[in-house]
Amino acid sequence: MKQNNLIWLVIGDLIALFLLTVVGFASHQELQSAGWRLLTTFLPLCAAWLLSAPVLGLYRQEVYSSPNQLWKPIWGMFLAGPLAALLRGLWLSRPVQPVFALVLTAFGMLCIFLWRFIFWVLIARRIRDG
Repeated sequence: MKQNNLIWLVIGDLIALFLLTVVGFASHQELQSAGWRLLTTFLPLCAAWLLSAPVLGLYRQEVYSSPNQLWKPIWGMFLAGPLAALLRGLWLSRPVQPVFALVLTAFGMLCIFLWRFIFWVLIARRIRDG
């Protein structure tokens, strides 16, 4: 059951990052024409998150199953957001806009926190009912 929780956690993290990307494009009225351009933000964001989260222990059961640890993924995005902006800039051969990195990081923190909170509620309920 522990491995199953971890798989759903990783999938949920990636879905949260995809939704963050979609909302970002939509907020600039670019979603209709974005197409594959979504990947220029989503893939660097996933890479940065998947590099940062394990290093910070965000996939350890004692972290994702404890309400006292819900703040830790926020720090993960604090690291992953600027890294994602840098990776995106390198990929597109464009300078990194500090405002983009800041907004990506801030909204990424919110998205990851909300998803991890939902995940915690679902896990706690399963354990309680189980």
